[in-house]
Amino acid sequence: MADATAHRRTIGTLLTARRGRGKLHWTDIFTYLYLAFGILLMFGPVVWLVLSSFKTPAGLLEFPPTLLPLGQISAEVEGYDKPLPIFRATLEDGTEMELAQVRRIGIVSQMVDPANPDQTYKVPISNRTPVREFRIASENYTEPLRKFNFGGYLWNSIIVTVVATAITLLINSMAAYGLSIYEFKGRNAIMIFVIGTLMIPITVILVPVYLVVTSLDMVNSLWAVILPGAATPTGVFLLRQYMLTLPRDLIEAARMDRASEWQIYWRVVLPLALPAIAVLAIFSIMWRWNDFLWPLIVLNRSEVYTLQLGLNAFQGELDVQWHYILAMTVVTLIPVVVVFGFLQRFITTGIASSGMK
Repeated sequence: MADATAHRRTIGTLLTARRGRGKLHWTDIFTYLYLAFGILLMFGPVVWLVLSSFKTPAGLLEFPPTLLPLGQISAEVEGYDKPLPIFRATLEDGTEMELAQVRRIGIVSQMVDPANPDQTYKVPISNRTPVREFRIASENYTEPLRKFNFGGYLWNSIIVTVVATAITLLINSMAAYGLSIYEFKGRNAIMIFVIGTLMIPITVILVPVYLVVTSLDMVNSLWAVILPGAATPTGVFLLRQYMLTLPRDLIEAARMDRASEWQIYWRVVLPLALPAIAVLAIFSIMWRWNDFLWPLIVLNRSEVYTLQLGLNAFQGELDVQWHYILAMTVVTLIPVVVVFGFLQRFITTGIASSGMK
């Protein structure tokens, strides 16, 4: 608690620091403006996405667009089966009335008074403005989960991400352990070969990998998404470079204590390499969670769709359900943000301790 309080006081001191005789220097003002612009640039689209996910389909098509989720007020009018949208119209004599629009013909709207539906008005569309109220369209979140099995897509993505990340961390850390701790002829050549695979475009290997998956009879199963990308050259390179910085004295001491190579890897090297493993875990989670192309190729049944394929299902040939896409996009962002926030703190703690207490 004391450290947290001191940290907050330090931040407050930096934000309220003044130069000279209690005046802010122009560089301080420029810095604050620059930081505010950076925050707006980074988080502005996210705020817009979240607020737009609560808009109705009509609200998303409004121009000029609004930031808050506003919905047009409609009213039941005698003689009409469906509720009619309410507009604030300016008549020819300059009076303003709240009228319900029956239909629109070109640039003229045929409108009626909700209190007196027998009297009709013809108002140019330029002389009317919709009457709106703050309205949260919560059905954008509930309908996909209820009608489109989006909960199943979410569960499939969680399984793929968790299992694939665990396998990726295990395989990559074992490969990095062998390429960093052991000294043998050709070790650097093997590492150059591993890094060289990064230059191979993913589209080149799609067909060979698909043929392998087909021969193993894994099409339309989650294992077809999990296994092909288990070993990544980026992860091997990242972990190897970090393991090269580990003190060899600890490893030699463990060998003198008759520890097996598995015990050295599991009890000595992995705890010291936790910061790098956390970074790789973030990368792996983001890769697997956002992967679209490969699941689209190997998954053809909706029962095994992941989140990204489920989002694609809302896009038809002639109609795009943007309100569902935006809402479910927010849902897909929540787990990644939570995991990233947790692992970011873990990385900071790991780097501060560096495993050498």
